[in-house]
Amino acid sequence: MAAKIFKQGDEVAVLDDSFSGRVKSYMGSRVVIETTEGFELEFAENELVKLHNATDIKSFVSSQSMGRILKEKEEPKKRSFVKEKKSKKDGFVLEVDLHIEKLVPNKKGMSNYDILTLQTETAKRQIEFAMRNRMQRVVLIHGVGEGILKAELDFLLGRYDGITFQDADYQKYGLGATEVYIKQNPDR
Repeated sequence: MAAKIFKQGDEVAVLDDSFSGRVKSYMGSRVVIETTEGFELEFAENELVKLHNATDIKSFVSSQSMGRILKEKEEPKKRSFVKEKKSKKDGFVLEVDLHIEKLVPNKKGMSNYDILTLQTETAKRQIEFAMRNRMQRVVLIHGVGEGILKAELDFLLGRYDGITFQDADYQKYGLGATEVYIKQNPDR
């Protein structure tokens, strides 16, 4: 069995989260910590960093990999939530995935209202982008869920002139997508 990196009472921080605590014990190979809020949580050793002592951190992680970890935490990862697809038969179709995991790297701390607002604002921004760039079709991938986002999208799309919409192709997208048709004004 490998030597344990942490001992009872060590103050540690969780690498991929925004909380810290004290080491209570080991449960097998997992470290049990008590957070500052009083919750007991289990983590793998490589998910924790000891606080207040730089030499312990260097023995835990080499300085090169520590630099990489810190850089990953500071720089947001580039994400693509707009998928473009071309088909000879259908012309250009802008596909917008509105699943929250595609829009933000971490949804912790976001209320359901915040999530729904971000999703509807993204849909609105992409529809207006398509209108400005004279795109005729947009597919909004919203998922099935409880239907709240779909209802919000139906309300949003109903407010635009020159737009019709319907459920997208079931074989291609399943039940969780809406296809938007934008009527182009020829004198623009």
